[in-house]
Amino acid sequence: MTDGKRRKGLVAAAAAVLCGVLTLSACGGDDKGGSDGDKNDGGKSQSQVDEAAAKDASQAHIKISPKAGANNAGINSDTKVTVSGGTLKDVTMTAAATGTTVPGTISADKKSWKPNGQLERSTQYKITATAVDSDGRKATENSSFTTVSPANSFIGNFTPESGSTVGVGMPVSINFDKAISDKKAVQSHITVNSSSGQQVVGHWFGSQRLDFRPKEYWKANSTVTLKLDLDGVEGSPGVKGVQEKTVSFKIGRSQVSTVDAEAKTMKVVRDGKLLKTIKISAGSPQNTTYNGQMVISEKFKETRMNGATVGFTDSDGKGEYDIKDVPHAMRLTTSGTFIHGNYWGAKSIFGSVNTSHGCVGLSDTKGANDPGTDGSWFYNQSQIGDVVIVKNSHDRTVSPDNGLNGWNMSWSQWVAGSATGA
Repeated sequence: MTDGKRRKGLVAAAAAVLCGVLTLSACGGDDKGGSDGDKNDGGKSQSQVDEAAAKDASQAHIKISPKAGANNAGINSDTKVTVSGGTLKDVTMTAAATGTTVPGTISADKKSWKPNGQLERSTQYKITATAVDSDGRKATENSSFTTVSPANSFIGNFTPESGSTVGVGMPVSINFDKAISDKKAVQSHITVNSSSGQQVVGHWFGSQRLDFRPKEYWKANSTVTLKLDLDGVEGSPGVKGVQEKTVSFKIGRSQVSTVDAEAKTMKVVRDGKLLKTIKISAGSPQNTTYNGQMVISEKFKETRMNGATVGFTDSDGKGEYDIKDVPHAMRLTTSGTFIHGNYWGAKSIFGSVNTSHGCVGLSDTKGANDPGTDGSWFYNQSQIGDVVIVKNSHDRTVSPDNGLNGWNMSWSQWVAGSATGA
């Protein structure tokens, strides 16, 4: 009994000693039992190890923009990865929610990377970038950010379309999807230039529309270039632009047609020469046609015209007219003025009586398939941006913002509406 108890005691003591050794070893203490707790197994302090590691670290320094945690990043040029002291080896960008990879390109000198296209709004993205220095030592950087939301951004819808060919009266018209309070900031990041060298100035119609034009009509056969550099531009408090785009369009031949409502004729002039004189029927004495310079903004081989949509209704509230197949219609104003073919009126009215509800009518046939009519001829000879001038009508001059009709302002009035001056 006594020997058994003694043996158990010795085992316990040995276990205690062993546990003590293990404990000291786990704590990194030396065999002297000192308090130097930052020594490693090689006898170096942790600070010495850290210093050595720092000296051996890659000299490549990666910078990711936007900064980590940004939540209002632009969707065009804000995103970029750069490196100093080394070269980029790999950059991976993904949409956090879907894991979709965003294509991008490392520059030829391997010093920078950027996405190949526009990002999505209201989307969180993650970026992992790897670089090496001249000794092949690797550096890695990670970041994430969220792009601007639709509620906190604005875009401008513009006309004419990129690559199109238009008439000499076509302005560059930009309609913003949100009201712009800092017009100067926005306009100063938009440029419109012509290969003709004409001076081009912008004019604001309210807080959401900005049109550009020269003093006189565009020069025929010139090229006009619109550049939107709006990414990150604050148009109103907390609302930034997201567009970075350059587009060009061509100005075709010069065609200006003059409607004389009193004489009931229209003279079509192409490149300074009279092309044709056409008999017309303009607005009746009760519904006269606007005077002024108007630009063709849309073309329809056939379209429906319902008087109720433009305020012409009878006692029952129905449209005074509803023609479902008006041929060769071309829009002159937003409010509903067209120059179009007319097959329902007697042929005798053209050149003799003004009978319309304010439009300019040309002789035509039902179906819009007879190329021999004046309506068909004029439609085929016209393009978006051509000018139609109406004179000698017993009505006021059309408002400059009713359609693309800013030509009805004097140059001084036009320039006065610019946020950046001439």
